[in-house]
Amino acid sequence: MESHSLRDTHVKLLAFDLLSLTRTPSLSSSSFDPFSFSRKGIQISRVEALGVVVTRELKPDKFLKFSIDDGTGCIQCVLWLNQLNSPYFSRRCPSDVRLIAQMALIFSTRVQLGLVVRVRGRIAGFRGLVQITVEDVVVERDPNSEILHWLDCMKLAHQHYDILRGK
Repeated sequence: MESHSLRDTHVKLLAFDLLSLTRTPSLSSSSFDPFSFSRKGIQISRVEALGVVVTRELKPDKFLKFSIDDGTGCIQCVLWLNQLNSPYFSRRCPSDVRLIAQMALIFSTRVQLGLVVRVRGRIAGFRGLVQITVEDVVVERDPNSEILHWLDCMKLAHQHYDILRGK
């Protein structure tokens, strides 16, 4: 059977779907994460989620851990704030690293308890749990954003994600 993938697409998922992803050892030696994740047999590496910020733990110059609740479950998120002293970024252009660090700091100030946020990032495993390594955060001000996200997730799953599996 032919393998299908949504690896480089930010797949819109609800928490119950994200938390039920299948985790398997990654076949790629260049993979950032030693595990890959799939939904009903379709590989997924990036995700978009939306929910209310219900926990927030800041370690300055290291990371911001937070969770969002979308009504179907809580999603753990980590936003790294250590770009300026991380060996991971040492080979990159210093001005690019400063820009990435500046954006991460801006994103960290947006994550406040009780706010509805849209998070996009890479799916990762940490201590046996699925989490999002955050790439960007947007505060949602539209009171309809949560229900619209739910509808988008269900429509995309029904019309696109689940269809890929059948091909």
